[in-house]
Amino acid sequence: MLKLGWFSTGRGPGSRNLLREVMERKDDGTLDVEFSFVFCNWDNTEEPNPKKDQRQMFFDMVEGYGIPLITLSWKTFRPDLWDSDPSEWRRLYGIEIRKRIQDLGFDLGILAGYMLWIDDETCEQYDFMNLHPALPTGPKGTWQEVIWQLIREGADEQGAMMHIVTPEWDRGAALTYCRFPIRGKGYDELWADLDERLKDRSLDDIIDDIGIELPLFKKIREDGAKRELPLIVETIRQFADGNVHIKEKNLYKGDTRLEGPFDLSEQVDKNIEG
Repeated sequence: MLKLGWFSTGRGPGSRNLLREVMERKDDGTLDVEFSFVFCNWDNTEEPNPKKDQRQMFFDMVEGYGIPLITLSWKTFRPDLWDSDPSEWRRLYGIEIRKRIQDLGFDLGILAGYMLWIDDETCEQYDFMNLHPALPTGPKGTWQEVIWQLIREGADEQGAMMHIVTPEWDRGAALTYCRFPIRGKGYDELWADLDERLKDRSLDDIIDDIGIELPLFKKIREDGAKRELPLIVETIRQFADGNVHIKEKNLYKGDTRLEGPFDLSEQVDKNIEG
């Protein structure tokens, strides 16, 4: 059985949906996992706290499942260092995280909507994986930055990947990925719409004026977002079934180091269709 350490900021329905999906697959016997704990970087006593109600729903769900909930507020932890010495702040915050989880052994840490960087020492001491909303060969950055870059390049496909978390942010080896076309049915007319808009303005002007409401942008985001949850679940399954494991921050199958990530596009698409 794969023991999971679950890290989430718990700020919306996406956090709850992911936890619920994994728990449902655990309960129906299709995912051989257990949760050692859920860690959140808020404790819900902070003021101001615009996501307080959403986060309380997440906390209630965690406790309802009987999973140990660990919190450590980033907002109230050493505020004197947050602006003056962020590197030292991260180091000290990491020490406190490790104190809280050191007796709750886990095989794999999952960053599931976790909105802080993991400090270097914690990255090195434990194995974590994280979602990046692009293909392994795709752009870096936030999902917004990724999509705008794809549009600038006139790309043919988009995807998402799970990668190992290392001190070099967003540079850990890719573990799994899924891909989908952003040309053809449902897309060609949206590219044509963008071309029409570009006749009398630049893409930067469109970004400033229309932003993420651009129909092409919205379609790419929609098709990518609906694949993220099944990709995470199917990736956890690969580890839970013993198909792969992480060793020295690389992906292995048995004693063999794999040179590239697993393509889970077929499994993810079947999940969406189902």
